[in-house]
Amino acid sequence: MVGNWSTYRELLLPALSGRRRAVETELRHAIRDGRLTTGTRLPSSRDLAQQLDVSRGTVTAAYAQLVGEGYLSAKRGSGTTVTAAGGWPSDSRPLPDAPPHWRYDLHPRVPALSAFPRAEWIAAYRAGLAGLSDEELGYPPAAGHPALRAELSDYLGRVRAVVSEPDAVVFTNGSAQGLALFARTLVAQGHTSIAVETPGHFGVLDMLRSHGLSVVTVPVDDHGIRVDLLAAAGTRAVHVTAAHQFPLGVVLHPSRRHALVKWARDVDGLVIEDDYDAEHRYDRPAVGAVQALDPRRVVYQGSSSKVLAPGLRMGWMVVPEPLRDEVIRRKRHEDMGSDVLHQAAFAHLLRTGGYDRHLRRTRALYRKRRDALLGALAVELPSWEPVGVAAGLHVVVRLPPGTDDLAVQERAAHRGVNVLALARYSQTPMWPGLVLGYASLSPDRLREAVRELR
Repeated sequence: MVGNWSTYRELLLPALSGRRRAVETELRHAIRDGRLTTGTRLPSSRDLAQQLDVSRGTVTAAYAQLVGEGYLSAKRGSGTTVTAAGGWPSDSRPLPDAPPHWRYDLHPRVPALSAFPRAEWIAAYRAGLAGLSDEELGYPPAAGHPALRAELSDYLGRVRAVVSEPDAVVFTNGSAQGLALFARTLVAQGHTSIAVETPGHFGVLDMLRSHGLSVVTVPVDDHGIRVDLLAAAGTRAVHVTAAHQFPLGVVLHPSRRHALVKWARDVDGLVIEDDYDAEHRYDRPAVGAVQALDPRRVVYQGSSSKVLAPGLRMGWMVVPEPLRDEVIRRKRHEDMGSDVLHQAAFAHLLRTGGYDRHLRRTRALYRKRRDALLGALAVELPSWEPVGVAAGLHVVVRLPPGTDDLAVQERAAHRGVNVLALARYSQTPMWPGLVLGYASLSPDRLREAVRELR
């Protein structure tokens, strides 16, 4: 049943009028803290816009974004319904009929999907299938196809300086499953909390909380996570994005890398190193993985989502020996192993150099797009200061002091430009900024988007 009007005025209007926060943000908070429960049917976009005295486009954009994140479902003729009360979006929840339509989509979620190497992937799929024995078409090993684990171990050692052996590699259905397996393993071993970076990806926080861990945020500065504050967090596990912090784009300083490993040893703890896009560096080689400093204390995590496509659902972890059996057991109980044909194809792509060739092509592509975005910002919006190293698929810009970045996000949405406010990623107040993804737009389209933002 649709909630009554006074409820929605009381729920959203004070925050909107007091700080001009986006409808999207207030709805998300209401869902996360349980004020809007699973199954609640929301008003139509027209009616809610009239009630809150905002444009209908604002509400439509908010609904579309929250559908995409899995908090809401929308079906023609059935309205918009809350589907995730404070939980992580799962593949079983209803999907939107169509993705939100933006004139310029600068969300940092995906690589250039049009650059996916279709011909090479089809060839790798055929070769992988041809190379599988009849027995290998049965239930796959829970930890992954042996040939792929060997190729990944070699690749990660060569490209990311990860200390590994094939038996340490666990193949997962995307990085999300890897994080879920790690969280459940921590809980089974008696952990009750974990530290995370702030600002950081809100999806990581939701995932960890959904598996029973309380989350303690630790601030990030120009040199990465404040390792000196970890002791005060009172936890024995931490999740970090050391090579290219998300979203700020800074690199964990060498002294802090060593301090992080020392902290883990001192508290008998663990570090999960999310190496989500370290292969995309444009002006220098990426620093090696923290995992190499202590393979028994660091769980290394990566995926193909930012290199190939997230729709393939291919991720991996390099798991320390004391955790290995428990992680593999949970993987087996969860899904009886991942798609062996995808794994065989990916192993072929790695073995024949197709993955490296694709990376070389996309690095050049993304470098041009990043340069186009920064060049346009320098001309059109010179007071917006880029932050972070030349890497990844997004850039953070610091807005002038006193700017309300959530209001900027909302105003941009009015003009069909999808940008994300830095405030969405931070659990504590910090300077205003925007997180701008550039991978999916051509240089000309990026320049047009910046002119629209101006």
